[in-house]
This record gives sequence, C-alpha cells and structure tokens, in this order.
Amino acid sequence: MRTGYVLSFLAAALTVMAKPHVKPAKPDPNFHIYLAFGQSNMEGAGPVEFQDRIEEERFKLLSTVDEKCMGRNLGEWYSALPPIVSCYGNLSPVDYFGRTLVKELPDVTVGVVPVAIAGCDIQLFEEDNYQTYEVPDWMEGRIVSYGGNPYRRLVNMAKKAQEAGVIKGILLHQGETNNGQIDWPDRVKAIYDSILDELDLKAEDVPLLVGETVRAEYDGLCSLHNEVIATLPQVIPTAHVISAEGLEPQGDNLHFTSQSYREFGARYAEVMLDILKNQTASAKPKKPTKPVKPTKPVHPVKPIKPFHH
Repeated sequence: MRTGYVLSFLAAALTVMAKPHVKPAKPDPNFHIYLAFGQSNMEGAGPVEFQDRIEEERFKLLSTVDEKCMGRNLGEWYSALPPIVSCYGNLSPVDYFGRTLVKELPDVTVGVVPVAIAGCDIQLFEEDNYQTYEVPDWMEGRIVSYGGNPYRRLVNMAKKAQEAGVIKGILLHQGETNNGQIDWPDRVKAIYDSILDELDLKAEDVPLLVGETVRAEYDGLCSLHNEVIATLPQVIPTAHVISAEGLEPQGDNLHFTSQSYREFGARYAEVMLDILKNQTASAKPKKPTKPVKPTKPVHPVKPIKPFHH
C-alpha cells in the first residue's frame, strides 16, 4: 500500500511538472473599463422599463457586490442590465453611458465597475476618514454589501478589471449630501488622486466626468451644489462637468426621471467620446516634414586687384 501511494504521488508530481507554464492573458486594449461612484443618482432611482432590459452584447458589468436579486457574484463579469450598480438601485446614468459608447465604438467592449450608496456624504469614500462616518440605520445594509469600505471595494474591483481591459475614465455623481460645501472639490481631488495612484494610472489618460445635480430651474433641492461642481476643473484639470440642463426630476426634485437618466448617461458618453477622439489625435505620430533642399553655394566674388599708379 505504501509503495503504491509513493508511486501515485510521484506520478502526480511528474504530471504537474510536465504541464507547460501558461502566461496570463494580457488586458484587451479594446475592452474599455470605467469606474463609477457616488450616491443615489449614481446608484440609480429611475424606474426600469422594457427598453432598458434589451441586452447590449458589448456592454459588461463587473459585479462589486454579491447580488441575490440578479444572481450575480462578486468579482465576476455579466451583461450590464439594470439595476447595474446594486439591488438597491434602478436605472442610472451608467446604463446609457455604456449603451451610447458601444453604439459609437463598434470595435470596443465597454465594462463598468460601479460603487454607489444612496444618501452618502463624500466622507464615505475617504479611506482615512470613512470609519468615523455616522451611518443611519437604513444605509447600513448598503455599506455592508461593499465590505464596509466602499472605496476599498471600488479599488479592489478596479484592479481585477485591469486584468481584462484598460481603465479609460471615472464617472462621479455625488454631492447632494455635501450641498454647497466649498471644500468638496478638494476632497474629490484627494479621492481621484488616490485611485489613480493605487491603480498606476495617469490623470491625462483617465479623466473624471462629474454630473450636475437637479438644476435650479426645476427647483432642485441641491441645485446650489452645481456652483461648487462648476469649480472642479480648476482643482482637477482633467475633470469635466456634465450638464443637467433640461433634465427633469421626479416629484422629489432630487432624483431624475428615467428619461432624464437616459439622456444624462448619453451626455456622459458624448463627453467621453470627444476625449477619446482628442487622445487618439494627439497619439498619432506627426508626419515628418520634408527636408529642405540645400541651396547652391554662392561662389565668392573674386577680389579686385588693387590698381597701382
């Protein structure tokens, strides 16, 4: 028995040793990844309709939570169908951001990595500060679903996404809870810089797209924050503000209607498409200029012999 055991062990060991070393697949440059974070308008509050459930083959979601409602497992890729962010949400800007991109980029697959918690202060994404956040009872389940640390979950899932594709941008919709706070841009910058640093990304390659809150013309309860959002590009040169002009809210004057979410997501995408075009144009090598033909040398004038008297 013992001899047979040893022989079996040696055979198994030789089999393992004989297997060729398989290198992990390189990230697909045509798989564009976008991180998305924020509060309720990013989590999504629009009722999902039939048109929103039509699958786009090249639009994918990396689940950042274990979701029983959709049968999703943490860290696995799925077709991006609402609720995209979590079971707590509904239709959000992320939905039609991805749908618009894949329609305009026929050779690209788009993947999103979303983390959003309704009602949260920006503090909840500050890893050095989130532990002192006073969490209301109704928010606890949402935070627990992200392992108790939303920022860390976003970064960890982003690292996993980098194994498959290339991170091209970060979407943000947050600020209602920080309505009018003038230090908000600096706090957003700290989070943005930290994400870039941890993922070894450059700001010029990964812009930050930030959406406005419901506007004052619709009596938006947090419309004051749009004045703060407008200053963000002064603090973060690679930040871009996405206008909410003309986007109607629901009856609470805080969340957008489903149609507004669709348009909002398309606006995020349109800005990103312009950025991608500019990146492509700047990356193209410039045509070499034609060398200037040398001019024929000018023969020196023979000196005149001096006239002797």
